Amino acid sequence: MTRRALIAEVFMRRLYPLLLIASLWILFRGHNAPGGGFIAGLVAVAASSGYALVFGAGPALRRLPLAPARLGGAGVFMALVSGLPALLQGEPFLTHQWITVSFGAVDLPLSTTMLFDLGVYLCVWGALGGYCLGLVGIIGEEA
Repeated sequence: MTRRALIAEVFMRRLYPLLLIASLWILFRGHNAPGGGFIAGLVAVAASSGYALVFGAGPALRRLPLAPARLGGAGVFMALVSGLPALLQGEPFLTHQWITVSFGAVDLPLSTTMLFDLGVYLCVWGALGGYCLGLVGIIGEEA
């Protein structure tokens, strides 16, 4: 017989999306400061791990945007691609480039730094999230 922690289920259903929103806020807020992608990825891992502890590893895996290995691989790819514009400009790899896109009266500055941080975010979420969900899955099988 499996015991259900109803309060944990209700709490996690509401906490999971809040943690992901917080991770995205940290990601976008931190793109001008070091570490935005990494800490945001850790918050996303916390969301996935908490969900797995309450509902199991399978349901938590289904909530990820991609399988953990693909998510981590996509992140590494994005981080690598973020360094290519510098090479095309004759500068050292990962020298970040900035452009400004104008939407009428609004100017939006964009940087390869944001792509790099997004890559780090996805890599951390995929690698550490997959590891944590794997551990929860193993523990769940033994219980």
